Amino acid sequence: MSADTYRVGSFEFNSRLFVGTGKYADFDQMAAALDASGCEVVTVAVRRDVLGPEGQPKQGNIIDHLDTDRYTILPNTAGCFTVADAVRSARLSRELLEGMGNGGANWVKLEVLADTKTLLPDPLGTVDATEQLVKLGFEVLVYTNDDPILAKRLKDAGAVSVMPAGAPIGSGMGILNQNAIRLCIEYLKEGDPDYPVIVDAGVGTASDVAVAMELGSDGVLLNTGIAGADNPIGMAAAMNHALRAGRLAYLSGRIPKKRYATASSPFEGLIAPSPVSPGP
Repeated sequence: MSADTYRVGSFEFNSRLFVGTGKYADFDQMAAALDASGCEVVTVAVRRDVLGPEGQPKQGNIIDHLDTDRYTILPNTAGCFTVADAVRSARLSRELLEGMGNGGANWVKLEVLADTKTLLPDPLGTVDATEQLVKLGFEVLVYTNDDPILAKRLKDAGAVSVMPAGAPIGSGMGILNQNAIRLCIEYLKEGDPDYPVIVDAGVGTASDVAVAMELGSDGVLLNTGIAGADNPIGMAAAMNHALRAGRLAYLSGRIPKKRYATASSPFEGLIAPSPVSPGP
């Protein structure tokens, strides 16, 4: 699997697991979980976790506890409910990360949320913000609904990766609509097989990651499924193994589903069984 690299915009990676940095008990637990996950990309909500109320870096913020020689930081616009807020957050992230010398300064994971109850994306706002950020020179990885038509629209708007939701953020319900995810992948890769599609949100356990990869996604982004587990470090390792297994299963090609049984050992060449006597 070491040669199974892929590209997202101007970046190339081996690990297909993107891991968030929120909700851990402390920074040491976060660092250990990231290590166990094998990830190369970590997502950070810069406006919430790095910047203070005056827009200045917090003391002892998350980035201070990340090995930026090992991880590429993917800033996100988490908590933004308007296009203006999302664009402002992305621009703040770029300025901050450029000042720190981190490699991910020109890319962003875009979230424009519709409401606080579902945390589902605002479709119109998401398209608008994608177009604006692309014009500003960002490489946009965009969180969206599992709608193949909207996914294609976002790709056409210039997103370097479209990230359909498996389930609502933090819900742990797994991949609720496998067919919708499969259609998103099909639409996004039509004529462009190397276009990266990353399933984002809703992962609860390792089997959810395996399913996402078996559907043909190029990666999985998650946070709560690891940070909220009883043993985050053990769950991070499980997610790592599941992603590799799911990817290998997808590349190997599963057998087709059938309505009836198929014997593992063929019947050809065997003597037909004698008819059973009906008895007295």
